[in-house]
Amino acid sequence: MEKVNWGIIGPGRIAESFAKGIAFVDNAVLHSVASSRKERADVFAGKYSVKNSYGSYSEMLDDPGLDAVYIATPHSFHYDNVKLCLNAGKSVLCEKPLTINEKMGRELVDLARSKNLFFMEALWSRFLPVYTDVRDWLDSSKIGDIRLICANFGINVPYDLNDRWYNPDLAGGALLDLGVYPIAVTQWILNENPVTVKAEAVMTETKVDQLTAGVLKYPSGVIMQMNCGFAAQALNDLKIYGSKGSITIHHCFWATDSATLETEDNKLTVTRPFKASGFEYEIDAATKAIINGEVECSGITLDNTLGTLRVMDDIRNQIGLKYPFE
Repeated sequence: MEKVNWGIIGPGRIAESFAKGIAFVDNAVLHSVASSRKERADVFAGKYSVKNSYGSYSEMLDDPGLDAVYIATPHSFHYDNVKLCLNAGKSVLCEKPLTINEKMGRELVDLARSKNLFFMEALWSRFLPVYTDVRDWLDSSKIGDIRLICANFGINVPYDLNDRWYNPDLAGGALLDLGVYPIAVTQWILNENPVTVKAEAVMTETKVDQLTAGVLKYPSGVIMQMNCGFAAQALNDLKIYGSKGSITIHHCFWATDSATLETEDNKLTVTRPFKASGFEYEIDAATKAIINGEVECSGITLDNTLGTLRVMDDIRNQIGLKYPFE
């Protein structure tokens, strides 16, 4: 395979970032787009010069020229959408969180592995250029032994119970939308799953979390403190404290182009601007993996993703967040 023909399921706001990014990726083509409403797919296709648009997912998946699908629907649809694509023999890049719980995620992972198909969670942060600098600093022990990680992702969203973020039928709440980032990035930093998780939350009238805070302890002895929510605007950085210094992944840490390394005798800030939307880096990684015949991407393995889902399951159990369709 010399190139990958990509299709999109769910042509919304996030899919637009994908469309902008893929234009900067070698060997990747935006081949088609599908929506439950044909007119919506047509508008998206016209805006981004996509040759094929469909009013049903199955119709797009029947196209033999399609190699892989990017899924950008709300969380509650991920499981069904991914399963449909895998059963159609297509590789899949699915927006975070992969599913709403580990059980569903593991079933999809098992399905992808049984069919020898590429499968990956689209957690774009891990592929951003500045994260390469952070990885180099960590691997060369610039800050010594990691002791503490503090991360927050807070935005001020109007308290509108009709909004998707507050809708339990769409797997709303702060944890799955925002909290996935500090958990997944911490897992990337440490390459560990926590041994204990403690969480508290403020719940809405719709019984989803408006604000969640957690303390996670890892096998290496590192503590991670996190909070996520729609109740207030936060600093939205992630800070790694070590025995010899610190690393700050700046605002907004999940979508940033800058980070700072600070030690006793040095302070260095690096800035790595995006080529486009920032999605081009994860698309590039997934495209290369598919061309090389790989079924996972080293940047975010399926076991990494299942580990994140397991942590979120633990937090949800503690704060009493259960969706009606589970």
